[in-house]
Formats: sequence, C-alpha cells, structure tokens
Amino acid sequence: MTNISAVREVLRRQRIETPSWAYGNSGTRFKVFPQPGVARNAYEKLEDAAQVHRFTGIAPSVAIHIPWDRVDDYEDLAKHARSVGVEIGAVNPNVFQELEYKLGSVCNPDPAVRRRAIGHLKECVEVAEATGSTILSLWFADGTNYPGQDSIARRQDCMAEALAAVYETLPGGMRLLLEYKFFEPAFYSTDVPDWGTSFAHCIRLGERAQVLVDTGHHAPGTNIEFIVAVLLRAGKLGGFHFNSRFYADDDLMVGAADPFQLFRIMNEIVAASALEADAGVAFMLDQCHNLEPKIPAEIRSVMNVQEATAKALLVDRDALRERQEAGDVLGAYGVLMDAYNTDVRPLLAEVRETMDLDPDPLGAYARSGYAERIIELRAEGTQAGWGT
Repeated sequence: MTNISAVREVLRRQRIETPSWAYGNSGTRFKVFPQPGVARNAYEKLEDAAQVHRFTGIAPSVAIHIPWDRVDDYEDLAKHARSVGVEIGAVNPNVFQELEYKLGSVCNPDPAVRRRAIGHLKECVEVAEATGSTILSLWFADGTNYPGQDSIARRQDCMAEALAAVYETLPGGMRLLLEYKFFEPAFYSTDVPDWGTSFAHCIRLGERAQVLVDTGHHAPGTNIEFIVAVLLRAGKLGGFHFNSRFYADDDLMVGAADPFQLFRIMNEIVAASALEADAGVAFMLDQCHNLEPKIPAEIRSVMNVQEATAKALLVDRDALRERQEAGDVLGAYGVLMDAYNTDVRPLLAEVRETMDLDPDPLGAYARSGYAERIIELRAEGTQAGWGT
C-alpha cells in the first residue's frame, strides 16, 4: 500500500526550474508574436518567474540564457533574483545565432570560429560562478546538411576537444549537462543527435558530465522512459528539459500532447528514487509560449509535472513487483494504470494548503492582479524575445 503522508511530503519537496526565455516573446519560424506586459530584460524575467514560484511553491530557480540574459553585473542579477524569492539555475550558452556559426560552432571547419565558441562556453562557466549556478547546460546546433559537406569523424573530434576544454574549467560542485537533438537545424548529420552520443562524450569527460534529456528531441515512437531508466542505472542522467511535442521540437507545454508519456517518465524516476535533490537530476522546463500568456503557461506546466509525479508516487511498488515477478502481464499493467487514472488534483490541493498556498495556483495568479500591473508598467521599452 502507498503511504499517502510520505507522498505528500515528497510533493512538498519537489523542485522544478523554469526558463528565463519562457518569459520573453517567441513564435514560429515565420513570426514572433508579441504579448502585452512581456519582460523587457533579465531582471523582469526573474520577477515573472518569481510569480510562478509564489503560486506553486516548487519553482525556486530560473535557468538563464547567455547572451539573451547578458547583464553588466551577474552578481547583482543573482542578488535581484534572491530579492524576489528565486535563484539563478542552469546557465545556457548560445552558440547558434551568430553569423560565424553558419557551419557550426565548436565543430566548425574554421579553427577561429571554434575558438570563439569555446571562449563563449568558458565565459558561461564564469557567469555560473558569479550567479551561484551549479549547472552548465549545453546544446549545439552543429551538424551538416549534405553528404560530404564535412567529415563526421573530424567533427566528433572537435566536439570532444571543445567539451574537454570547458570541462577542465568547471569549479568543484559544477556539472556539465550535454543535451542532444536528432535533427534541426542540421538535417543530414547532427553532431550530438542522440543520447548515445551524449553519453559517450560524458563518459569520456568524467563523473561531473551527464546527459540532459529534452523530451521533445526524439524521433516519433521513441521510448523516452527507457532512455531515462538506462541513464539512471548508469548514473548519467543529469536532468530534463521538459516540454511537449506532436511532431518534432515543438516546445509546447509539458504534458500537453501526451500526459501518459510524462507519467511513464516520472514513474521511472520514482522507481529509481531519483526525485529527491540529492539524486542530482535537475527537472527543468524548456518551453516557448507563442499563443498562451507566459506566466500562467509556466504555472500550468509546473502543475502538469506535479500531477504526473503524484500519480507516479501512487504506484503500488510492492504490488507491481509481485505482478512482474509472477509474469502477470495484465496485472502489472493494471497496477500502473490504477495510479495513472487516479485524480490527484485533490491531493495536490491539500499539499498546497499545507504549504500556505492557494489550492488553485492559476486562479490565485489571475486574482493577484500581477498581469494587469505589468501590462501598465511595461507599456514602454523593448520587450525581450529570441535573440534579445
């Protein structure tokens, strides 16, 4: 039987990081859609993120993206984060938007471009130190579009050299998480296209290099929870970029397209006792809200992860193990589905009340008047968005 009191306690301790870029304007490849009240700089992004934490109680950190969130004084940025009730989380370098990166960044055929990219990665290590971050989160758009365009093997050598150069600069306590993506913007070969390539590089680097799983970065039909289980077993699952997809890297709200998949992923996390902070798995959102308002979308996303987690915690592990060991296929499946089909919203409402939170985070935010205030306060100036 599941201990409900223990489940409540785990849910109170859950932590989910939101991304600064979710609070700026975003859109499709064809158009970026502005919204009233959107943050104009990194400081205002932190203020918006603080609202998500205020109403959910479990989103105390904010990932930043450099140079999108570049400021003159990163210690001051961290101080501002603390003053509004959050802290700086993972630092994400950007090595895909400069003209020089047309043929790649750390894998570019031009040694000068590779040096520039590595220099930026090292700069982000310094940013992490200044802000108190313990995670450097890396994603590379590097790859090729045509057979023969470049040497696949040579590019892997360049990737390994770049990662090693950055890894050597990490201070104690900081981790390097290497994300992967099987296509886009490179369509013939991507230099870190899958979890196996990321895993191979991380193994070579050392124990503080781990794989980052973006739930939108997989081919259709990929069993993501299998990847999660294998990486957990190897001690190489560093974290997630949670989002949702129908076709490719859609960056929709986590759990929107396939809530059952999110549950299956969290089921493997709970089964491996990897939900607690000391397990070293960072739970981060990576989403763009093109149509829906930014802050409520992040609150809804945090709630979606909470619901999937609660259901995973309600799985009767003893009963599941008994059915599995007995070869009872339908019985084991039934145990899992009993948990998944449980309405956990009343449970989460109770948990929030014990944390002195409103049981309805979205309703509480709507009633707070924050959305109306920022529309008025931010009427002038340039809104933040992709590339700014």
